[in-house]
Amino acid sequence: MIFNMAHRGASGHEPENTMGAFERAIELGCDGIETDVQLSKDGIPILIHDETVDRTTTNSGFVKDFTCSELRDMGIPSLEQLMILAKLNHIVLNLELKNGIVLYKELEEKVIDIIKKYRMEQSVILSSFNHQSMVKCKQIEASIMTGLLYIENLVQPEKYCKYVGADALHPHYRTVNKEMVEAAHERYMKVNVYTVNEEEDIQNMVEVGADMIISNYPDRVKKYL
Repeated sequence: MIFNMAHRGASGHEPENTMGAFERAIELGCDGIETDVQLSKDGIPILIHDETVDRTTTNSGFVKDFTCSELRDMGIPSLEQLMILAKLNHIVLNLELKNGIVLYKELEEKVIDIIKKYRMEQSVILSSFNHQSMVKCKQIEASIMTGLLYIENLVQPEKYCKYVGADALHPHYRTVNKEMVEAAHERYMKVNVYTVNEEEDIQNMVEVGADMIISNYPDRVKKYL
């Protein structure tokens, strides 16, 4: 089975990482939702991609300098809001931990606490470009899947993934071919590709055997599954 994951919700149709985008993704038949997690000033996991609110709201400033209540007033949801929606609709979540530019203290612990609160351990995969963060997540709760995000070609990424102790590779789709997918599968690792929006590329990722296709357009992906 190939998972159809809506990137920041159905962000090709609705403003990214909003409840509207998440709800639209479910309406369009996604299997799950990919989103980005940071911490508010008061330590609450919230969902936004950029380290500042400038691009996606009418405000300006760093996410870390606003409380959860202030961010919610800007239309930025909390992780708990999405977790409830996912639980009710029986979908999976890919939570990207955004702790590269801003290093959030206890981001991993706080996210995993919420996952456990809703008993979603088997319905979540954590990912990050910060691979040390994924090692930490495994130390906190080994049962939750982790994926390593990367954008450049790696030499034998499946061996690196095993060394780090992650469950999946999350490469940019342009770095993926059939041989790479097969090498990962031989080591029981998943290959979850991002961000695949054009139908020709979606079809190619299906053909090479990707396990998850992350797209702004889950309706397009659904046509090829």
